[in-house]
Amino acid sequence: MKLNQLRDNPGARKRPITVGRGIGSGKGKTSGRGVKGQKARSGVAIKGFEGGQMPMLRRIPKRGFKNYTAKRYAEINLDDLQEAVASKKISATQPIDLAILLDAGIVRGGKDGLRVVAGRQPVKAKLTVVVTGATKGAVAAVEKAGGKIEVLPAKVNKLLKGKPGKKEQAKKADGAKK
Repeated sequence: MKLNQLRDNPGARKRPITVGRGIGSGKGKTSGRGVKGQKARSGVAIKGFEGGQMPMLRRIPKRGFKNYTAKRYAEINLDDLQEAVASKKISATQPIDLAILLDAGIVRGGKDGLRVVAGRQPVKAKLTVVVTGATKGAVAAVEKAGGKIEVLPAKVNKLLKGKPGKKEQAKKADGAKK
């Protein structure tokens, strides 16, 4: 076989249909689009229109909502922290924070910070954990093992633009009454 004998398989390349070139071509006038109107024009997509019937999107029931002001914390259990220290993924000698846990691949997300939750088993390692929030049980368990939990203030939500939260407003109201 030579280069000048190479051919595509029969039917591999199909000529595009020539449209809009007169009635004799078989695809003249409306070019196979039917009659004139919105659907005959280019760039029109009537998505979701079901001919006057109630559209599927409106027939399906909607439930719930997504709270856009809610904080998104990365949560870690003390059992998982203990296991990470035991498997030497993280070091117990240096302070443990969100960046270290993200690098080690132990937690994901945590846009607004890190929360520590108490585990089922007692903590054996002496840990120093820097977090945004912690449960009372988690603080007690870490302190019992000889470590400590530093709780940092939460990141301020940019949507609230410095407006005080409900707790601060309640404190101001109590102060004004006295």
